[in-house]
Amino acid sequence: MRKLLLLTLLPLYLWADAHLFVFHRFDDTRHLSTNTSTQTLRAEFEYLKKNNYEVVSLERLHEALQKGEEISDKWVVLTIDDSFKSFYENGLPVFREYNYPFTLFVYVQATVDNYGDYMSWEQIKETSKYGEIGFHSYGHPHLVSLTDLKIYQDTKKGLDIMQKELGYKPKYYAYPYGEYDGRVRSQLELFSFDLIINQNAGAVDKQSDMHDLDRTALTGANNIKVKLRTRTMPTEWIYPKAWPEDGKITSIKATLSREVKKIEYYISGYGWKSASLKDGKLVAKVDKKLKMKRTRIFLKSGNRQSSIILVKP
Repeated sequence: MRKLLLLTLLPLYLWADAHLFVFHRFDDTRHLSTNTSTQTLRAEFEYLKKNNYEVVSLERLHEALQKGEEISDKWVVLTIDDSFKSFYENGLPVFREYNYPFTLFVYVQATVDNYGDYMSWEQIKETSKYGEIGFHSYGHPHLVSLTDLKIYQDTKKGLDIMQKELGYKPKYYAYPYGEYDGRVRSQLELFSFDLIINQNAGAVDKQSDMHDLDRTALTGANNIKVKLRTRTMPTEWIYPKAWPEDGKITSIKATLSREVKKIEYYISGYGWKSASLKDGKLVAKVDKKLKMKRTRIFLKSGNRQSSIILVKP
């Protein structure tokens, strides 16, 4: 809360914004919604190279956040979720060609049980020579649907296996499906991860919460130029912060910088609407029945945005 009070008093342009991106599959046309072709990947990497972006490791970003250093607008962090075999076979050679660091978030059970589309421990170990290894849960569950005990057990089991197979426990966690709420976060914080990463489209600045870092998906066509325009909009979500018991939200309440005067909000299935703020306070009456079990709410002011995902338990 103290950080948000400070942010309501200061202009948004004081801090620069780095961008975290996430990939999943590479050259796998069976799953278009999570696929990136290596042709597109090369085009994106060429754009970063020609426009003087610096691809930095997640470790470097963590160091800067920890020390309160300035975050460069030219910093980009690349991550890959799920440890699909298509990354090892198709994506990794391109990353190596450009010498770009990355973090691979491992879905542990898929490797333990030898699911066909996923990397083996030998491939994960080979990959670790070129990038960092993060943790993406043991069983890739919908965490908001689990009890506290089940969340703890899934996390501990996966970390123990990674310790056995790799010789260490990863320092970074990425939510399966990008789904979480305050209860889920509190359970994961018992394991002392350095960084916890979501899939809320946005950016990262020096004031970003290290246990709630925004990360944007890169799939399908090459739209990295557009996504690099996104800037952070520090937001304290007051309501809703979790799925409402009756599946209906009556309003959107949030605290933002006092610099923000007008805003647009988006609720999955309903489109964009305009709203006004007073002294950084947003209270928008919406009275909407949530249409989707996985509902995203966006707030946007110019090229600055923040978002939250609500998931039905």
